[in-house]
Amino acid sequence: MIENLPTWIEIGFIATCILTIGLFHYSNGKPNGMTFLIVVWSIMHSVLAYTGFYQITDTSPPRFALVLLPVTALVIYGLLTKQKRYFQKKKMRLSTFLHSVRLPVEIILFGLFTHEMIPELMTFEGRNYDIIVGITAPIIGLLYLKSKVSRQLLLLWNIIGLGFIFFILINGILSAELPFQQFGFEQPNRAINYFPFILLPATIVPLVIWTHLSDIINLRQEIKMTTKK
Repeated sequence: MIENLPTWIEIGFIATCILTIGLFHYSNGKPNGMTFLIVVWSIMHSVLAYTGFYQITDTSPPRFALVLLPVTALVIYGLLTKQKRYFQKKKMRLSTFLHSVRLPVEIILFGLFTHEMIPELMTFEGRNYDIIVGITAPIIGLLYLKSKVSRQLLLLWNIIGLGFIFFILINGILSAELPFQQFGFEQPNRAINYFPFILLPATIVPLVIWTHLSDIINLRQEIKMTTKK
């Protein structure tokens, strides 16, 4: 864990991660097996980070690849046609609220920046626009619950939100102390090498990306079916 870091930042982040997993579980029809794997995955990387495994950044290939490559493969696998059965149980009227977790994440990232653990570009004062999605998510979610937001508008919102999360993910990776670092040399992205912040790229971001992608696929299908009628 990071020394001299306020307790509220660590506790707040852990709570946000738990909330993300919980919202994912309920908005996807309570897939117990998948949720169990997510919890095990999160615990595994938490233990590795807590023992200092990811703080060694000069290995080849980088140890951080153990986070990025498996989750990337799992997200792609989950979007394959054979796995579309998960989409049928998805509750988009709830999944939109999952993106509300991006607001506390942004507050925590700003706290990490003030303690010199991430560069400014990863905060809402820099290049991170995710706070917009975090603020609008509960509003869009409530309006969609009341059928006051069209599928087309929700689709557009999801596409924009997906673009934002990919943008900051790329900037975050390129700001980390990795062989291909491009940004943040004066104050690199070191927080993700520590527990509990390893759970940002390992758990929270993949669940956010999955939620956007699956909602976009579902919404496009619903719009096509409505148009045909």
